Amino acid sequence: MATARCDVLVIGGGITGCSTAWHLAGYGAGVVLIEQFDLNTQASGRNAGSLHGQIQHASFLEFGEGWARGFLPSLLFLAESLEMWRDLSGVLDTDLEVSLNGGLLIAETPEQMSDIERKVAIERSAGVESDLLGPPDLRRIAPYISESMVGAQLSRVEGKVNSMLAAPAYARAAVSRGVEIRTNTEVIGLDHHKNTFTVTTESGTIVADRVVLATGNDLNRFASLWGRDLPIHDDPAQVGATEPVAPMVHHLVYFAGGQLTFKQAKAGTLLIGGGWSSDIDPVTGENRVNPYNLVANMRIALRVVPSLAGVRLIRTWPGKGLATPDLAPIIGHVGPAGLVVGVYPHMGLTAGPLMGRVLARLVLGLQAEMDLTPFEPDRF
Repeated sequence: MATARCDVLVIGGGITGCSTAWHLAGYGAGVVLIEQFDLNTQASGRNAGSLHGQIQHASFLEFGEGWARGFLPSLLFLAESLEMWRDLSGVLDTDLEVSLNGGLLIAETPEQMSDIERKVAIERSAGVESDLLGPPDLRRIAPYISESMVGAQLSRVEGKVNSMLAAPAYARAAVSRGVEIRTNTEVIGLDHHKNTFTVTTESGTIVADRVVLATGNDLNRFASLWGRDLPIHDDPAQVGATEPVAPMVHHLVYFAGGQLTFKQAKAGTLLIGGGWSSDIDPVTGENRVNPYNLVANMRIALRVVPSLAGVRLIRTWPGKGLATPDLAPIIGHVGPAGLVVGVYPHMGLTAGPLMGRVLARLVLGLQAEMDLTPFEPDRF
């Protein structure tokens, strides 16, 4: 079998891996990217396309204000990545259907609004601005929202993107910079000897000076290289999509009273999610839709947007996702010199553009553009 050589091998073909490969090539590195399946078929291509820029409300309620303040470096990471999303369609010469009109966190009760105000104060302390809306302003910008709702947070930086387009666009741009991409290429072995990494696949061997692991849920497949599993676990969710309707939703919508994300795609489809868990098929090990959670998700959506009652749900699918104990990313060196890992739990699509640049600079030994200490793998 043929042996290929490169400066940096990237393992993982989602948005993080494809972004990393593109940035690496921009810094002049010779890069090979390999993906076990096809590009963008796992977590970053199977979500609803939310671009997040606020502390997630359910996490805030669960873990409290102390956790929220500790999460601020992760929030600022998202904020900087969102700035990259603004121009990314032009940079990659592809309409990624990016819209950054803001995110609405809807409150149904005064108590929920009070919780939102506490969260917004913490976000503002880091320079992430939001507006607090009363009923008149909420009705003006989102007339489809139920009249029983009492207010909302309008996070100025949030939005949506077509998650099926971004990673492939990065991949095409990376190839134009000289990156070699191999799909349907499973890693059989990853070894390190005398400052060199050797990766064995069914189609041949790849020898690299450095390796970036951007494999998300499968990161711990390679844990023998650094001696212990990193604390990540699967947290798969599911999404529903309606028939196309006339334009009505211009924001990313959440609900403080239950699990909900709600947005409208460019084609008119309403995408409904919110982190509801999918199931694991006990025979195949694959994700599958949980019908009870689907019904519960639609009930909450109807509570917030009553006009959905006349709209047909035409498609559902299970996503993939992961979590870390503190919900912060894991970014850093592990094991032998030249090995770097990077994963952002739950919001990896949003973080993808910046994550690629950070990982590229890290593995090449270039000066870090931010303090990565809060994200170090050995913090656990």
